[in-house]
Amino acid sequence: MSPLKYSTTVICAVFIAIGAASGEEVKIFGVVGGRVSFRPTSINPPFTSIIWKHRNSIGPVVKATEWDEDGFNTPNQRFKGITTLDKETGEITITNLNFEHSGLYTIDINSKEQEQKFNLEVLAALPKPEIKIEKIEINPNAVYLICEYSETIIWKNSAGETLKGSPHSPKGELIKVEKQGNPDVFYTCTLKNTVSESTSDPVYERDLFEESGHWWIVLIVLFLILIAPLIVFVLLYKFWPQFHEIVYNHLKGKPCIGAILDCLDGNKKSMSFFHSRVYHLP
Repeated sequence: MSPLKYSTTVICAVFIAIGAASGEEVKIFGVVGGRVSFRPTSINPPFTSIIWKHRNSIGPVVKATEWDEDGFNTPNQRFKGITTLDKETGEITITNLNFEHSGLYTIDINSKEQEQKFNLEVLAALPKPEIKIEKIEINPNAVYLICEYSETIIWKNSAGETLKGSPHSPKGELIKVEKQGNPDVFYTCTLKNTVSESTSDPVYERDLFEESGHWWIVLIVLFLILIAPLIVFVLLYKFWPQFHEIVYNHLKGKPCIGAILDCLDGNKKSMSFFHSRVYHLP
């Protein structure tokens, strides 16, 4: 629809849960393929062992990662190769997230479970939205733009202004735009949730409205290609005797063409008189 791509996907990849009160369950969001980091707020070194445990709705509690005097270990296959642990702060980092990493995380420090817990929810990355166009029959200078999604929808124009959705669309999935007279004006739709956002390609005004001037250009081009040569031929045939004689002698016996030439000749007696006057000029 447009030559310019205007798509931006921002992934909120890192969450560090700090500052929460001890014993509080901290809610954390991640995105599929993204990364999260979180750690307890109040822990007192020295540490002799750290164990992060994970529990989701489909299985038992498992060790996500651990550290002690013998070194680091990631015993569960679900976390192998994607999980690291900072033994100085207790911070866990999980990369390449997927849905099975959602669930409750607890931490044992020096063999004692801490009160603070972390509830991770991994969400799907947002798709790239596509703007649909709906014409308004009673108003050719306005159209509806539609961007369908179940969460936050943000409309913007090429000036960077945020546009308000139609009151008939509670989620803001529909806006009405009117012709501004500038073909370079464009509109975008951005989907946004807790962890990511995704922006559509721009839709330009020149793609939304038909320019009436284009029809005149088409008509002029057709006239120059089809009509003008015909007019020139008729004028030459009617008013240039030598041209008339050559054309008539060569084409008079042709089907259809001969009949057309006879129609152009009209009153043959007048034409003969006209020819004789021209041919006998001194």
